[in-house]
Parts: sequence; structure tokens; C-alpha cells
Amino acid sequence: MLMPEQKSAQHVTDPTGVTVAHNVRRVRERRGLSTYQLSRSLAEAGRPMAPAAIGRLERGERRVDVGDLAALAVVLSVSPSTFLLPPDDSPASEAEVTGAGFVAADVAWDWADGRRPLTLPEGDPGTAMLEYQLYGRPPARRTNRRDVAYVTRSLLDLGLDAVTVRRLVAGHDEDSDG
Repeated sequence: MLMPEQKSAQHVTDPTGVTVAHNVRRVRERRGLSTYQLSRSLAEAGRPMAPAAIGRLERGERRVDVGDLAALAVVLSVSPSTFLLPPDDSPASEAEVTGAGFVAADVAWDWADGRRPLTLPEGDPGTAMLEYQLYGRPPARRTNRRDVAYVTRSLLDLGLDAVTVRRLVAGHDEDSDG
């Protein structure tokens, strides 16, 4: 007699998906919540997920869609980026990001925080940094003095001379004024 084919658990294999699975469990446990409590909170937030589904998610047997990610972040009171990267932002550590491979952990977190591109092209990193701010942030966010200072420091650290940096940052300020 032939047995019906059993469905095997589909494991999440992409690096960011694996990180999300680990981080959901880490944050849930640090908050002192069971999968049942988290399930109840998600249902109250309008995004029901059974405790068994949360367990599969945490074991990497269930994918997380964008709506799940947002609801988990709301219910667990963290930024969605908390789930996407390892909880270490040391420049000596690496984070594996789907589509980019391994990058320095501090760079990955700056990217997730909207402060810089994940990678910088050879030749004109200054323009890449400024375009990232220009196209990746709403107008009120990209004129933040702290971010302009961060971009300025980053450009100087990349070896651009101070005159070029001032010209690039001044052009950025003009573009973002309105």
C-alpha cells in the first residue's frame, strides 16, 4: 500500500530570513512572553497568528511576510529592523544580508537605520552617500543636522578632501530645501 506523500517542513534558507527567525524568538523570550501570549497580542493587533505558527516561524519553518514583520514589531515594541539584523553592531562583526552577502555589522545597522547605503561604489562614494539620503529618506528626515554631520564624517573617512565634502554637502542642503 502506498503511503501519501508527507509534506516536509520548508526551512527558510536565506540569511535574512534565518536572522528574522532567531530574532523573533530572542525578542519574545526577552519580553518574557510565551508563544501563546504573543499569539494573543497579535490577534488583538489584528494580525492573528497561531502559537504553532509562531513556533514554526522561530524554527525557520515558516516565512515571515512584511505584514507579519510589522505586526511583530508593533506588538513586541521594537523597530522592524530589530528582526532583520543580528543584535551586534560591532565593526569587527559581520552580518549576512540577503542580496548583499557579508558586510560589517555596523554598516548593516547604519543602512537599516537609513543613514548610509549598504555598499558604496568605487569612484564616487560621496555622491552615493548623498543620493542615498536624498532618495531614501522623506524630505524632513534628510535635512536632519545629525545625519548631515554623519554623512560629512563618513565622506571624510572615505578619503574625500574637505573642499569636495563641503561642496557635496552644500549641494545636498540646496536639494533638500524644497
